[in-house]
Order: sequence, then structure tokens, then C-alpha cells
Amino acid sequence: MELTKNIFFNTDKLVENSTVKISYTGALFQNGNNDVYLHYGFNSNWDGVSDVKMEKTELGFQAEVNLPTADTFNFCFNDAETGAWDNNNGQNYTFSIEKVENTLLVQDTDKNDFLTPTKHLRKSYIWTKKIKLAVYKIITYLPKIISGNYKRKVDNENNG
Repeated sequence: MELTKNIFFNTDKLVENSTVKISYTGALFQNGNNDVYLHYGFNSNWDGVSDVKMEKTELGFQAEVNLPTADTFNFCFNDAETGAWDNNNGQNYTFSIEKVENTLLVQDTDKNDFLTPTKHLRKSYIWTKKIKLAVYKIITYLPKIISGNYKRKVDNENNG
């Protein structure tokens, strides 16, 4: 997904506690630079500032970043050899990080029984399999029993 000109992420949205792959095809790539780094931090104060060397590919420079729990992901690009920067004309590149929806997570009320969700899932799965097998047997063998073909087949096996 292209979020801004010449910057692409491998996901539709940035989500906390996930990994995102960034592809950059901006000025430093177009000018043939070889030693490009992603300089990044989080929130308005650029918490946890880091630099990661980007891998040069035919599709541009690429790097992966682990997104922590934060409000924004801020970054810019620099070439270590020439000292050139792409910082969005001094504005840097800033994107919001979405929070994980906790409403979809199952809360276990009994903390001592950590297998409770697994037991419920396993029971429902087994019952589903049993029902499917019963329906299959009814569909397959009931017409044979009614028509008498099933009985003859059993007799033929016993006589042979």
C-alpha cells in the first residue's frame, strides 16, 4: 500500500505490536545512492530513536521495523556515504499507529484453568466431526438398506 509518494508498507494499516516492511523509492533511490538508512522513532518526542540499514533491491530500499505501543511512527531516510537526507522537506514522515482491538479477545475468568478455551473448542470440533460422519453414513447407507442392496452385498461377501 502506498501511503505517501515513494513510500510503501506491506500492510493496509500500521498496528501496534506488529512488524511492518517499508519500501522506499524516493530521491535517494532514484539518485543511485547505495548506503541508505531508515532513521525512525515513535510518538511526538521520537521515543526509541533507531537507525536500520535498508536493503537495496530492484523495487527500492527495504527494511522491517517492529512497531511498539505508540501513537505515531516517525521516520526519514539518510545516506551514510554522502550525508544526503530525505526528510519530507523538514517535516519528516509521520504515520498513525492503530491500537489493537481488545473487545475481540476472549477473557478467561478462571485463571487457574488455562485449558478451558481449548476444551470448549475441542468439544465443539469433535461434535461437528461426529455429526458430519453421521450425516454421511445416513446419506450413503440408508438408500442401500431401503432398496435391499446393502443386504445382498453382505450376503455376497459371506458366500464368497
